[in-house]
Amino acid sequence: MEAKPCSNSLTVKTSHVLPPDTNAHGTLFGGALMAHIDDVGAIASVRHARKPVVTASIDSVDFLEPVKEGDSICLEAFVTWTHNTSMEVFVKAVTENLLTGDRKVCTTAFLTMVAVDENGPIPVPEVYPETDDERMLHEGAPERAKQRKARRKQSKELAEQFGTSYPWHRG
Repeated sequence: MEAKPCSNSLTVKTSHVLPPDTNAHGTLFGGALMAHIDDVGAIASVRHARKPVVTASIDSVDFLEPVKEGDSICLEAFVTWTHNTSMEVFVKAVTENLLTGDRKVCTTAFLTMVAVDENGPIPVPEVYPETDDERMLHEGAPERAKQRKARRKQSKELAEQFGTSYPWHRG
C-alpha cells in the first residue's frame, strides 16, 4: 500500500445549531457535538483507508467554549498517524457566531478508527505529514497511542471487576 499525505483525508463539516440540537441552556448538547466528531472522524478515516471503519476510541473531549443556538459548528478532521489496522484522527471544532463573525475553538479530540472487513480488522496505508502542524501531531502520536493502550487496559480491568450487574447485587 502506498503511503498518503495527511491532507488526503481532510474532512470539513459545518452545521447550523438549531433549537432541537440544544439543551435547556440554549447550548449544543455535548452528545450532539460528540456525534459530529465521530461522523467527521469516520469520514476522514474512510477517505484515508478507502475501507469501512469502526470507532475504537475517542480521547477525552473537553468542552472549551459553549456552542450556542444560532451559531454554526465547523469541524475539521484528518488522519495524523497509522499503525497496522488503526488510524489516529485529529478533530478540531470551531463555533462561530454567525451574526458577529466571532469564532472560537470549542473542542479538540483524537479518535482511533480501525479499518474492517467481514473478517475483522484489515491493514491501512501509512500516512505522512507535510506541514509543521501535521508533523507535530504525527510525532506525538506514538506517545498518545501508548497512553490509549494503558487506558484501555484499565477499562478492561474495571469491566472485569464490575461485571454485568450492579456491585450491590452481586451474590
